[in-house]
Amino acid sequence: MPAFDHKTLRTKVASAAASLSDNAIAPTLVAAAVGAGGAQLTAHGALSVETGAFTGRSPKDKFIVRDALTSDRVWWDNSGALAPEQFDLLMADIEQHLAGQPLFRQDLLAGADPQFQYDVTVLTPSAWHALFIRNLLIRRDDGIPASDDATPVTILHAPLFQADPARHGSRTDTVIALDMSRNIVLIAGTRYAGEIKKSVFSLFNFHAPEQGVLPMHCSANLGPDGEAALFFGLSGTGKTTLSNDPARPLIGDDEHGWSPSGVFNLEGGCYAKTVNLSAEAEPEIHAATQRFGTVLENVVLDVNNMPAFSDVTRTENTRAAYSIDVLPSIARGSVGKTPKTVVFLTADAFGVLPPLARLSPNQAVYHFLSGYTAKVAGTERGVTEPQATFSACFGAPFMPLHPTVYGEMLAKRLAESGAQAWLLNTGWIGGAYGTGKRIDIASTRRLLTAALNGELDHVDMRFDPLFGFEVPMNVPGVDDRLLDPRQCWADGEAYDIQAAKLVGLFRKNFEKFGPEADADAGPRLQMAAE
Repeated sequence: MPAFDHKTLRTKVASAAASLSDNAIAPTLVAAAVGAGGAQLTAHGALSVETGAFTGRSPKDKFIVRDALTSDRVWWDNSGALAPEQFDLLMADIEQHLAGQPLFRQDLLAGADPQFQYDVTVLTPSAWHALFIRNLLIRRDDGIPASDDATPVTILHAPLFQADPARHGSRTDTVIALDMSRNIVLIAGTRYAGEIKKSVFSLFNFHAPEQGVLPMHCSANLGPDGEAALFFGLSGTGKTTLSNDPARPLIGDDEHGWSPSGVFNLEGGCYAKTVNLSAEAEPEIHAATQRFGTVLENVVLDVNNMPAFSDVTRTENTRAAYSIDVLPSIARGSVGKTPKTVVFLTADAFGVLPPLARLSPNQAVYHFLSGYTAKVAGTERGVTEPQATFSACFGAPFMPLHPTVYGEMLAKRLAESGAQAWLLNTGWIGGAYGTGKRIDIASTRRLLTAALNGELDHVDMRFDPLFGFEVPMNVPGVDDRLLDPRQCWADGEAYDIQAAKLVGLFRKNFEKFGPEADADAGPRLQMAAE
């Protein structure tokens, strides 16, 4: 198949616009967003916007074109399928919808390693969405080397266009459609900006394994010798918070590639959750929310136009999108050497998992494929106890290939690098949510530091009979009792019942990978009574 002519598509869409703002910088985009209505400046100068009915992603409305390239490779259990002609009809209708409107074009890069780089053009009628993606991807003046051979990607963003399921093959009037063969993305019917950045990640996740690169939904920072540490975790587990460490330069916040030569950031910005954000607990992120050019999504403002980060009237998924270079400590070039440490974060609301556990390579792959955390009771009507959440590879909605493809790549990378893997629980201790208490951030940071700097290489470990991993017996600066969850419960038998329940949930979730995957990926979880 000949290469698709992205230049012609981009030129056609841009030339049909009523006007074109080409690669405008933050002041221009902020002025346009405020002038268009629906956006306002906070007291500190950040841009506050609302996303309307959609305050998060719409994974059930994501579709991939089923063609010769994707038919036998895509994990169709995780993605809807569109016929090529349906995609083309949708694209033609979106082009017609955008014609005659003022458009904002941003030409950006994805991938700090030029060898695996994408040349991304986003065309949108929304100034604040243009600012958002300008913050989140790599700008061409960022000092990141640009490749002449970067893979072209074109994203047509039409937040007010309504798809027709009968005509376009969509599920609803909202659609996120990806053509992997031509690297075209169509986004319609949603103003939630995260769909734009995640579509780039989805493309990368599909193509990267063929290039020998493991795509990862994780944050990453640098140790003293330039080696990377990786932080995998679902929303609310502390991925952004814990990777932001003044003593360890940040490579990136959310999306990375692990090549044979090291780790590189896919993005040029951060998309941080802001619910209950405070200057005391997260000073770097809090400071970023006060900068001109930062986009605050669905954050409630008080009467003085100050962000009220504890107000979840609109959603708990409030966000700040800002350029990574506003942070005080970042890695030069957004790259790092081969990782020495891999951390899997979870917020266990069942009160079962220890705050820290050392994983064997097989156990690391098992927990990578499981992607566990838990929702707390009370966040949804009718939810009276914690609910387990499993997301394969800690990012199932963005993984177009079967999870075992990425699991096998992780196993290979761990074997080649000798990196040590850890499970870090930032959730509850002494009981489940509502009875126990959340592990304090100071203890979590102390445990993480000990794992990163090698303090735990030769300490005494106990074998956990439920999960098979090793748990340190003593970590300076941390109460020894905290390291053994059962001891923290007032009723040991109640802990055993809760632990058995969680083990069963892990087992049930892993059934989808089949018995062979279970045996290869990690130990079968054993009940203490067995």
